[in-house]
Amino acid sequence: MTLSFFDQFMSPTFMYIPLVAVSLVAPWLFFPNPSTRWVGNRLVTLQSWFMNRFTQQLLLPLNIGGHKWAALFTSLMIFLISLNMCGLLPYTFTPTTQLSLNMGLAVPLWLATVIIGLRNQPTHALGHLLPEGTPTLLIPVLIIIETISLFIRPLALGVRLTANLTAGHLLIQLIATAVFVLLQSMPTVAILTAILLALLTLLEVAVAAIQAYVFVLLLSLYLQENI
Repeated sequence: MTLSFFDQFMSPTFMYIPLVAVSLVAPWLFFPNPSTRWVGNRLVTLQSWFMNRFTQQLLLPLNIGGHKWAALFTSLMIFLISLNMCGLLPYTFTPTTQLSLNMGLAVPLWLATVIIGLRNQPTHALGHLLPEGTPTLLIPVLIIIETISLFIRPLALGVRLTANLTAGHLLIQLIATAVFVLLQSMPTVAILTAILLALLTLLEVAVAAIQAYVFVLLLSLYLQENI
């Protein structure tokens, strides 16, 4: 029986019990814990270097008031990269292909940035809804448009992450299916298709990292507007 290409995005179950919680917790098991020794191993050193470099790049566009979000954004970045990378392994599940999970991450964080802006500087936060020098007749229309664009931001965050990962996984499965179908009838074409599949897999690894970075970067830009 041939399964649907979209079955790979279904939440795994064991004895009718969803295993999404296991999929969300499992990536953290692959990260080494820093030891109490003065000198760590190479893996811990590489992990620390990556976190320091990413935090440094993340804090460049932020004011001092946004530096307290560095730990949260860095943890979110590592969490999303781990989920995306683990989903590329065989017989695994990618939780970030679920729109509900991505919206569950995007909406609270976006709402927190908006609430911070309304609490600390309400005049400046509301000023984004109306550009300076707007003609009087266009004021109601622009306020409505800017309000809609403000509420579309979390939807764009979640849909962007879901769509890119879903499209990449579907394309990999389609090309892999073509390789198995062409292997007996046209071996040369199958070999060329397999090379294309390997290159696409490398591209999907880059997409998994880039999409996690873009998700966190956009959140930091939303935060910068409100601090």
